[in-house]
Amino acid sequence: MKKKRRPLEIDKNELPIKPTSDLFTAVLWSAPKNEWLLRDFLNAVLADCRQTLIQIATVLNPFNIKEFAVDRGLILDVLVQDEASRRYNFEVQTVSHPAFCNRMLFQWANTYSALLRTGEDFTQLVPVRSVVLADFPIFPELRAPHTVFEVRARENPDVLLSDHFQMHFLRLGDLRKRQTQGLETLHTGLRHWLNFFLFGTTITEDKMSQLVESNPAVMAAYRELQRFSENAEMRELERRRRRFREDWQIGMDGAMNAGITQGITQGITQGITQGITQGKAERDIEIAREMMKDGIEPKVIAKYTGLPLGKIKRLD
Repeated sequence: MKKKRRPLEIDKNELPIKPTSDLFTAVLWSAPKNEWLLRDFLNAVLADCRQTLIQIATVLNPFNIKEFAVDRGLILDVLVQDEASRRYNFEVQTVSHPAFCNRMLFQWANTYSALLRTGEDFTQLVPVRSVVLADFPIFPELRAPHTVFEVRARENPDVLLSDHFQMHFLRLGDLRKRQTQGLETLHTGLRHWLNFFLFGTTITEDKMSQLVESNPAVMAAYRELQRFSENAEMRELERRRRRFREDWQIGMDGAMNAGITQGITQGITQGITQGITQGKAERDIEIAREMMKDGIEPKVIAKYTGLPLGKIKRLD
């Protein structure tokens, strides 16, 4: 009889490893034996927007745990190539940032521009699709948990500039905020995968199997998460990476707060200076008017008040 898995029991002071850990996903997708899992996930994303499914998912930048440096803040994205040489850049993001979308666009541009070397023909370029798993609320004005951006004509959205640009946001943060409302609108395969990313740490294997209708790829990923979480070395790397990212975020927040404080101080100082300057100018104008009433020459008034001669003449 198969032994039932329970949620991993860990030290109360140690946070569980989530399926949205970028370290876990990098390890998961980079293992050659898991190519079928990566292919199934990407096909679930493509099927949800009625695009052609892929047959091969080759990781072009496989993750090497022996070369991994926790303290370098590396972006653990996964670059994939299919049988038609199209590229898919998968990335997990758990923290929002004011320039988040700009960075995602920059990442896509880097991937696209790297397709050609100097002097090569532009016809060799292929579509690049970014797939971003965002575990924080984003695009609140949109409702679909799977948001796709493309380059289309404003006048007629049916006119596509090029199919080479496509950016997919899987909005886990919004699903959590809405208590998974909207999940039922997704293609079955993608709904199963997002359930794994939402609940992979918190429910038993039996419940997960029921939730994803025994989807073999998703259940295999669930068991990979269990093995990852039970590995002492991986837990330590995850703990150190989490601490590094928390310290980095604290540093960023501190720098931002310091900048805001400095900006307020400079703004107050500048405002006082501008107020004094404006008050002096208004006083000088009133003095100039009184002097003109007394018949004093504009040149004399200019010398006394410091006002431009042309401005004094316009007061007349």
